[in-house]
Amino acid sequence: MSSSPQQPNPEPGPEPIPEETKEEAKEEVKPEMKEGKNGETEEEKKEEEKEETKVEKEEDKKEESKKEKKDSWKDFIYNPRTGEFMGRTASSWGLILLFYLVFYGFLTAMFCLTMWVMLQTLDENVPRRQDRVANPGLVVRPHAAEISFNRSDLTNYNEYTRQLHELLQRYNDSIQEQNDLCMVGEYTEQDEEPIKKVCQFKRSMLRECSGLSDTSFGFAEGKPCIIIKMNRVIGLKPRGDPYINCTVKRDSPLQMQYFPPEGRLDKMFFPYYGKKTHPDYVQPVVAVQLLLTKEDYNIEQTIECKVEGSDLRNNDDRDKFLGRVIFRVKVSE
Repeated sequence: MSSSPQQPNPEPGPEPIPEETKEEAKEEVKPEMKEGKNGETEEEKKEEEKEETKVEKEEDKKEESKKEKKDSWKDFIYNPRTGEFMGRTASSWGLILLFYLVFYGFLTAMFCLTMWVMLQTLDENVPRRQDRVANPGLVVRPHAAEISFNRSDLTNYNEYTRQLHELLQRYNDSIQEQNDLCMVGEYTEQDEEPIKKVCQFKRSMLRECSGLSDTSFGFAEGKPCIIIKMNRVIGLKPRGDPYINCTVKRDSPLQMQYFPPEGRLDKMFFPYYGKKTHPDYVQPVVAVQLLLTKEDYNIEQTIECKVEGSDLRNNDDRDKFLGRVIFRVKVSE
């Protein structure tokens, strides 16, 4: 029997790989991100580089803007390329300065013309509009609402007597003798005269309160002299026979003595024509001597003086100094 030749057994080949296994292998084969030295990935490095680049670009932009601003300020002050100074050329500056020169020159001329026209309507001697009241006020000297002193101490009343001497300097007899003797009881009207004459009012008319025989004006004796004068009002001609009358606000009366007698303000000193045409004018004054006794010492005396006997107002509640004045006196030993 013949035997058939035996064929060699085929060598076992590689087994086929399933599809699922292939897909897993592909996923494993995907390139893994390489880690850097500090454990950072390449993507993180790229992002950091991008951020650094942005920051650098922003800083560069800021520096460029600063340089541009500096250059713009320099160019604004003076631009050598265009020849402009402060944004304008020389011809432009010249034109604008010429415009403002003409404009403000015109305004100045208009103002001067307006003032000149207004001044032509004014009188140098009499104000066109008087804001003062037609009725004068009264003031006292020494200039104090409360006169308090010790009659035994010269330094206590030295300031008061100084004020009185200073006030009466213009009334000195040597000066007043150069003035005119006027008619007593009549107005001294001199409207047509360019320079007005002045009526005499001698200091010696105040007698005990003149400061001539008694330089202390009675303060050393505790019988002080108070001088009352009326404010000047241009053109004032009081009617009647004006005089000063003083009263004490207390129950018991106080003895007083007036100089000139009866406290008269003679009409010959009116009217007043103003400082320019009446430069040497002195208004009439009245001196009141308070004849205090020892019983009156250390007691505050409230005294009110009014101008009476004329049409001048002395009872206006809105103005307590209109035609009247109130002051206080206190004497101690």
